[in-house]
Amino acid sequence: MNLARIPIFIFSCLLFLCQNSTAQEVNYRQQMRNLVIEISENAKAKNENFLVIPQNGIELILSESKNPALNYLKAIDAVGQEDLFYGYPEFNQPTPKPDITYLLKHLEIAKNQGKEVLVTDYCSTSKKIANSFCLNKKNEFISFAATRRELDEIPDYAIFNENKADIKHISEAKNFLYLLNYANYPGKKDLIAEIAFTNYDLIIIDLFFNKEAFTAEEIKKLKKKKNGGDRLVIAYMSIGEAEEYRYYWKDSWNKNPPIWLAEENPYWSGNFKVKYWHPEWKRHIYRNKDAYLKKIVNLGFDGVYLDIIDAYQYFEAGN
Repeated sequence: MNLARIPIFIFSCLLFLCQNSTAQEVNYRQQMRNLVIEISENAKAKNENFLVIPQNGIELILSESKNPALNYLKAIDAVGQEDLFYGYPEFNQPTPKPDITYLLKHLEIAKNQGKEVLVTDYCSTSKKIANSFCLNKKNEFISFAATRRELDEIPDYAIFNENKADIKHISEAKNFLYLLNYANYPGKKDLIAEIAFTNYDLIIIDLFFNKEAFTAEEIKKLKKKKNGGDRLVIAYMSIGEAEEYRYYWKDSWNKNPPIWLAEENPYWSGNFKVKYWHPEWKRHIYRNKDAYLKKIVNLGFDGVYLDIIDAYQYFEAGN
């Protein structure tokens, strides 16, 4: 077709239709798989043993043809799942059986593909905590019972399957701690001292205390359990939402948001959905010298725990 002979009005219409058609044809699930794969390739190029663990969005392990998404599975080392037995739709409540059945079906597929499963249940009574660990152990999942939805405290119950072993690979971990909110700690030293006083095999923490990043020396200290054994230290990173309290956030975005920034999460103030396939968002995550992932890798973390993996559901719903 000779575009020079097309009247400008018709050309504009064709361009509009083409642009909108392209937008409608975005495969949101595959775009999230692509981002996780790119993160994995980038991190493992610097540390081949670096762990990549996506949380939730378990459907991504299957392609649209319902076969295992092999490239995605190859890129990850484990999967994280919240609310498997307790916490959905409300804290401290049993997850409905149909939801458990659905999640277990997918988690078993991941397990059969050689991926470890980390489960975070949200419950606070002794009976429910014990039942959570029992159910997860039965399924050979590594689990943590969070006594607060805010993930702001180290539980005071005895660690299940506590041990003195050196944990060099995630498959060796018997338990883990998930701690992201540090509001209860007056300073970073207090937080480090309390975590170092535990015997968890694996800990998932935020890279920053307030806006101050942990140092490589501090991460090294956290890699030792109280009993002397080695453990894994994993950094949390959200890739499906932008957070206005992060170092990359620009004040100008509040009035003039970039094209890839979507609406605020109504349940978490200051968190905004992002078009995670957009090159500019990827630049903040791993594509520049000050990228989030590079900070994590350079500080000596053993891996990254990727959150808001299920952001594709937001866009699939037409938002």
